[in-house]
Amino acid sequence: MSERLNKLRNIALVGHGGSGKTSLSEVMLFKTGTIKRLGRVEDGNTTMDYEPEELKRLISISSGFHQFNWKKNIISLIDTPGDQNFFTDTINSMQAADGVVVVIDAVDGVKVQTEMAWDYARELGLPSVIFISKLDRERADFIRTFKEAVNIFQPKPIILQLPVGSESGFKGIVDLISMKSHIYGSDGKVTTGEIPADMMESANKEREALIENIAEADDKLIEKYLEGEALSDDEIKAALRKGTISGTFVPVVCGSVIRDIGVDLLMELVVNCMPSPLEKAPKKGTDPNDGGKTIERAPDPEAPFSAFVFKTVADPYAGRLSIMKIVSGSLGESGNFYNVNKSSRERYNQLLAIAGKEQKPITEAGPGEIVAVAKLKETATGNTLCDESSKIKFECAKALPTLISFAVGSKVKGEEDKIYLSLSKLLEEDSALKLERNAETKEILLSGRGQVHIEVVVEKVKRKFNVDAQLNTPKVPYKETIKKKVRVQGRHKKQSGGHGQFGDCWIQMEPLPKGKGFEFVDAIVGGSIPRQYIPAVEKGIVESCQKGVLAGFPCVDFRVTLDDGSFHAVDSSEMAFKVAGSIAFKKAVQEAKPVLLEPVMKVSITTPDEYMGDIMGNLNSRRGRVLGMDTAGKNQVIIANVPMSEFLTYEPDLRSMTGGRGIYTMEFSHYDEVPAQLAEKIIEAANKEKEQ
Repeated sequence: MSERLNKLRNIALVGHGGSGKTSLSEVMLFKTGTIKRLGRVEDGNTTMDYEPEELKRLISISSGFHQFNWKKNIISLIDTPGDQNFFTDTINSMQAADGVVVVIDAVDGVKVQTEMAWDYARELGLPSVIFISKLDRERADFIRTFKEAVNIFQPKPIILQLPVGSESGFKGIVDLISMKSHIYGSDGKVTTGEIPADMMESANKEREALIENIAEADDKLIEKYLEGEALSDDEIKAALRKGTISGTFVPVVCGSVIRDIGVDLLMELVVNCMPSPLEKAPKKGTDPNDGGKTIERAPDPEAPFSAFVFKTVADPYAGRLSIMKIVSGSLGESGNFYNVNKSSRERYNQLLAIAGKEQKPITEAGPGEIVAVAKLKETATGNTLCDESSKIKFECAKALPTLISFAVGSKVKGEEDKIYLSLSKLLEEDSALKLERNAETKEILLSGRGQVHIEVVVEKVKRKFNVDAQLNTPKVPYKETIKKKVRVQGRHKKQSGGHGQFGDCWIQMEPLPKGKGFEFVDAIVGGSIPRQYIPAVEKGIVESCQKGVLAGFPCVDFRVTLDDGSFHAVDSSEMAFKVAGSIAFKKAVQEAKPVLLEPVMKVSITTPDEYMGDIMGNLNSRRGRVLGMDTAGKNQVIIANVPMSEFLTYEPDLRSMTGGRGIYTMEFSHYDEVPAQLAEKIIEAANKEKEQ
């Protein structure tokens, strides 16, 4: 087992959507003979993208997994989504990697999702390699893209290769370590030879810079270099590996996936400069039996078993598929383990390796390997599995905040509960989703990272569970309150032969500070209302305040003092006083200057400097009030209060304003009075809806 693990490289491909990650995966699998037919994203027949929703949109929605052999080594590949709608899946899957290849489009350059993936790789301490792709395209520029990466990324990228030719004339690569050119023919053959004469000067210059950068990873080498001694190729290669794994620098290579230029050299670099699982530092966790005491697990096949589940796939027929990364110890083809998060034992009957859309049975797996098991009863994404006699708990990535919400209804009447249940099952595989029943608006709210994210979920629900859901803009949970103190009488008298109904109460109603809710004060003296009827008055008010007088929204932040009344010895009852309380409430609200309240959200918007003006102007148009600004690295952070009604459609607008580089979070702050002119329109619309 140890021999196999020494040859294993767990590599995540990360970068913005459209940079070519899935195409790169496909070429790697084809070149190594793992697949027999080379698919194309445009044709919807790649190995890593196979979900109908992916084929429809020609983007990766969920991480794909596969393994292949390359020169007696095993590369375990994770193809991650590049669209921000599905970035939670990306960060979850990056946890299972031991290194990353950052794919950057030489035409479009570094985009926001690439930056986000880079920052998270740094947080995880993952060694990285940059692959500048699509150098055969019009307007592709290697040096411009490299300089952009240098300006944005830390640790510093260093050039390992230079392209031979440009755009449609791109035909090969100069390796700055061997100082040889690799020219790729249309027949797939590679010719290794001398560097073209017109490139010698630039190649020598870049090699000098490369050696200087690489030498920094080794004290002996930097001393040798400064003394003017030449470094051997073996010394350079050893220092390159050491510096890449330590994160001293990030090698930059280049190529064209479509024309299969440089892919072989990239795989060579991955094998030579990325760590095996056995070279990783022990992973820290906590002891669940000892108040969170920190403990570690080394990647040792003989150590107690431990693993974390980083992804779940929900299937209505096959059940849940739990995908995990083994940290220590090993698993056989069947067995038991303990779920620390759920304090429960789990049994699995088959150990699986994932190969695209297929799962292949395997007999064993050890530290660093990515495996799957089916039909675990309680295990979910983020859970730790371990030996029950040696418990440990690992912290996993937190889901990114939701950015947009939709009210989910049913196209078929009466299937709302079925839709809710089906969506709940999808939450098992997508931790970026949030599902709730809003008690105030009575709606099912589905929240996610963006509109595309939510639309994909609705399509999946239809495909997997055969339920038709429709998306609507959520209702805003407006409230009503009062601004004036009043005193009114609520009198209910009804005679219908025999016993009648009689209840009579006097109440004072006055406003309370924001957020205080409702208070009821019993100020009855002298028995003007018998004690047994007083709770009925309160109940009548409580029930009535659920629907205010302006537009039927709940009434809040007021105090009612019951101070007088009268009763009838025969005709009074709890019901009569409940009705009297309701009458008194409605009369009081109408006299007490009722106003409409709207929820206000506290939002935090992170954006590059150049978009600040547009964002500030947009916030102003949404009735936003800026509370402050701060700096976060190369970005600016705007803190503002914005009415919820103005922010329901902000996600696509922010993306448009910033080219996808802006992100935001929001949370409820408080309720505030709606401006009179706007309140009239809201009240009119709400009353029209009630009439329909």
